[in-house]
Amino acid sequence: MGIGADVTIWVAFSAGILSFLSPCVLPLVPAYLTYISGLSFAELKDEKVSSTGRIRIFWHALLFVAGFSLIFITLGALTGLASASVSFYLRDALGVIQKVGGVLIFLFGIHISGIYRFGFLLRQKQVHLQHKPVGLVGTFLIGIVFAAGWTPCVGPILGAILAVVAGSGGGVEQGTILLSFYSAGLGIPFILSALAFNRLVGIFDRMKKHMHLLELITGLLLMGTGLLLFFDLFSEIAWYLYELLPEGLG
Repeated sequence: MGIGADVTIWVAFSAGILSFLSPCVLPLVPAYLTYISGLSFAELKDEKVSSTGRIRIFWHALLFVAGFSLIFITLGALTGLASASVSFYLRDALGVIQKVGGVLIFLFGIHISGIYRFGFLLRQKQVHLQHKPVGLVGTFLIGIVFAAGWTPCVGPILGAILAVVAGSGGGVEQGTILLSFYSAGLGIPFILSALAFNRLVGIFDRMKKHMHLLELITGLLLMGTGLLLFFDLFSEIAWYLYELLPEGLG
């Protein structure tokens, strides 16, 4: 993967972080943690929770992240495989595919920002579990269900990353790498929240008050990404950043 791909990697990672901060995820973090760990909200907030309890929370959070990461990375690999196949037979059409992807990402950004809500993106498909499966394997399965029943305001962000993969024709490798970084951007904050929930609960409460601002920022970033993809500017920006590096680091 070249320098332009390095930019898209960090775009994917940042998109994962923005997904974590979205109204679909951040307010529900306490509910997810209590559900997968079996601990109450009060126990999660307790600074005196035992080391055994901390380890238990960590493993459950890790396997939850592994579950949804498996689905996202598989989607990335399949999208990359499909785009590589199309680009092999329809190389002249790859530029069109890239521009279509740019337009879709731009529209996703408009939806996320709240400037205009597209009705079809508001349809929420969820798989509800009445009872949590037992043990760590059950938590892994919940992570898979979480990904399969993705929520509407995060789905466009994920769709934007998949559109970048499809538009670039980079193949399975690029699809796997980009969705791995996306999963890391979403998963790392979740694991950190599980390990230090008692310290972060106040931050969660404060951030809930600024959800609209976060949506607007996320939407504008997606709109910018869509424009960059449409006009094929990722490589140009990457080379510009590369030239700014001190001599010896580039």
